[in-house]
Amino acid sequence: MTDAKPDTDSAEGPQPTAPRRGWPVFTVIALAVLVFLVGGAGGGFQSRLAEVQKNDNASFLPESAESTIAANEAARFLSVETIPGFVVFHRDGPLTESDRAAVTAAAKAVAEVDGVDAAGMTPPQYSADGTTASLYVPLVAKSNGTTVNGDELAATERQVMDAAEATATAELEVLPAGPGGILVAFIEAFEGLDSTLLLAAVLVVIAILLVVYRSPVLWIFPLLSAGLALGLSSMIVYFLAKAEVVTLTGQSQGILMVLVLGAGTDYALLLIARYREELHAFPNRFDAMIRAWRESAPAITASAATVVLGLLCLGFSELNSNRGLGPVAAIGIGCTYLVMMTFLPVALAVAGRWVFWPRVPHFDHTADLATHGVWGRIATAVGRRDRPAWIGATALLVVLCAIGIGSLNTGGLTAGANFTTKPDAVEGQEIYDEHFDPGTGAPAVVVTNADQVDAVIAAAQATPGVATGPGSVCLQVDYAKLADLARLGAGGTPSQTGCPPEILTVQPIDGRTVVNVTLADGYDTPEALATVERLRENLHAVPGADALVGGNTAATADVQAASVRDRNVIIPIVLAVIFVVLALLLRALLAPVILIATVVLSFAATLGVCGFFFTHVFHFAAADASFPLFAFVFLVALGIDYNIFLMTRVREEAVEHGTRSGVLRGLAVTGGVITSAGIVLAATFAVLGVLPLVPLAQVGFAVAFGVLLDTIVVRSVLVPALSHDIGRSVWWPSALARGQH
Repeated sequence: MTDAKPDTDSAEGPQPTAPRRGWPVFTVIALAVLVFLVGGAGGGFQSRLAEVQKNDNASFLPESAESTIAANEAARFLSVETIPGFVVFHRDGPLTESDRAAVTAAAKAVAEVDGVDAAGMTPPQYSADGTTASLYVPLVAKSNGTTVNGDELAATERQVMDAAEATATAELEVLPAGPGGILVAFIEAFEGLDSTLLLAAVLVVIAILLVVYRSPVLWIFPLLSAGLALGLSSMIVYFLAKAEVVTLTGQSQGILMVLVLGAGTDYALLLIARYREELHAFPNRFDAMIRAWRESAPAITASAATVVLGLLCLGFSELNSNRGLGPVAAIGIGCTYLVMMTFLPVALAVAGRWVFWPRVPHFDHTADLATHGVWGRIATAVGRRDRPAWIGATALLVVLCAIGIGSLNTGGLTAGANFTTKPDAVEGQEIYDEHFDPGTGAPAVVVTNADQVDAVIAAAQATPGVATGPGSVCLQVDYAKLADLARLGAGGTPSQTGCPPEILTVQPIDGRTVVNVTLADGYDTPEALATVERLRENLHAVPGADALVGGNTAATADVQAASVRDRNVIIPIVLAVIFVVLALLLRALLAPVILIATVVLSFAATLGVCGFFFTHVFHFAAADASFPLFAFVFLVALGIDYNIFLMTRVREEAVEHGTRSGVLRGLAVTGGVITSAGIVLAATFAVLGVLPLVPLAQVGFAVAFGVLLDTIVVRSVLVPALSHDIGRSVWWPSALARGQH
């Protein structure tokens, strides 16, 4: 950025004062080179993020959760920690002798698969109607202190199914089931992150940028910059997740991708739009970029800071997954900001004006942009009827809120309801639940004082919702001893009552022991969750037992309870943080209150629309328990962005032209670029729907619709009309409110 000669023909008129070029300019250039090198090298880490993902409920929970404490205690009694799973064998008619022989052969083959806890397997079970068999196959989740990662679990499950299918007869259907099968289905669903999701998001961004810029070249620069930002953030997140500093889930990885692409394109649109303006005013493109950078930097910086701080508020969450999403997404925004404010401006300035071809901006002192074009006409209309405009916009948002917010069910999803498709594990679970006791295989795990174990067992058996069959409440089996007895030829099968012989139960450690409680309902159903709450209430009341209830169902209940707590705690914190940022940026108190109020109203309207569509159009069983918090953080943090882009320009114009004129000029100048930015961000979040997961589809729909609502209604009508109606008092208590500037 040192060439001071004009790069296009000069135009008549006064020459603008060239901006100074000192060490800040050279710092930006140096950072641009560094970002290009490091971001390019980091691209390879994007495909490796799956190696450090955690997608099970237990890994989401804090150490203070009852299910976590129970799991840690129960782990002392086991040399191997497992995830329960089943292989289901089914045909429409009764199983034949060949089928039964195939099931027996499958049991032997599966036991030899690495990653299966063969000692924990039990003999095949057959349904009362003779059409279905199930084989209990626990997958090793942790052995000798080493945790098995998601890729290894998925590989083990595939080998299990391959071994079972290899022995099956032609008409015998073989399917996975249980928590292990569902977990692997989740892991496999997230495998599309690096291909399907990213490709769809990139194609959407390219298509929109081609329409916005109408240039076959210009779109490359924002997209290349976003790619560098994604590579840089992926590298940082990979090392932090590997060191277990943050928890990375498949959901947070998907959000990271679309957030970087969407927010990066937004920042690029804002910078490039201002650069195009300045190219008309400066004969030298480097001077134009320096001026554009300086004028855009406050708004882009405030926008990035708002989103980063809002995301970091997730650090107050009890859930490790939420606490992980906060820094993961914040790293993505931070890297995006760095790339868009260093590499992008340097690359554009070096490339020259030709990148805008065929609409190349020349140094021609173009007439005031605030009085031209469709947004100039929209601004004039808003100013002419400001009060009816903001009242009408407010009424529309209230109506949208009312149409469906009452039908929005955030009670959480069952494992099967988490998928928009029907993977084999869900189909297998449905068959299993139809033919066997649905609570078998994933019991509630109770850790209690050994001297009160009889009282605990009695209290558990008396709890409504606990299975009543033989052995439904028993001391935990010591599978290692079971395997030893089998090898010695001394038997080792649990007794006919379902409870193991005394020699096969785990021995107390430090006066504590473990009881398994089989539930009457499927482990992830609302009925099972309610049973766990009753079980905890009853067992906590047993004197001297110090009982703790854990297991898969308890972990799900704790996740849902933590989600409600997080929503109630974090939302007010996010609002307070955003208010402080806006007050500092706009140097006012009334304007931030107005902006936050409009975005919160927009959020409520989005929830109403989501309630209607989730229930009556998409027919989702419910919304994920974390949905309201995620939707709020992204919608408020990102929705406030467009108000920041608008109001920083309005304030700039108000200093010179007065508040009411400044509002209309700011809307006219920023209207096109902010609308384009909103469409890009909405489209990138909508792409989350390509993955077959309901929680991602829900977040994607909510953010996409909410961003469009903010862009079209809140930023284009409500905020400018209300600000125009209020006048200069909107800047209270700053000097600008008194007409002093």
